[in-house]
Amino acid sequence: QVGLVESGGGLVQPGGSLRLSCAASGRAGTTYGMGWFRQAPGKEREFVASLNWKGISPNYGSSVSGRFTISSDNAGNTVSLEMNSLKPEDTAVYYCNADSRFTPRDGAPGIYWGQGTQVTVSS
Repeated sequence: QVGLVESGGGLVQPGGSLRLSCAASGRAGTTYGMGWFRQAPGKEREFVASLNWKGISPNYGSSVSGRFTISSDNAGNTVSLEMNSLKPEDTAVYYCNADSRFTPRDGAPGIYWGQGTQVTVSS
């Protein structure tokens, strides 16, 4: 069983920044492609960003590219999302996502999900 533990999130004003982090716990020695998806009320789940199991080759959703940065300080086991220039439309529950078989990407999430963390961008 793989667990994804998220931290970060909260309330921020438009133009502000937030950082989300996620750590995977599971079988020792296993590495994961990891990323983030988000879902706003009444909207479909949206791909945000991902990294491969080596912690490189970032992918970004078109709505966040240039504003968000995904990184890892423990490749294949942790992932962070630095969110800058936040907009009200970034308000959503953000979910950490992982899979040991492939890198999560738009339209193809991994099998493991975190519990979600709320990000609210509002003045």
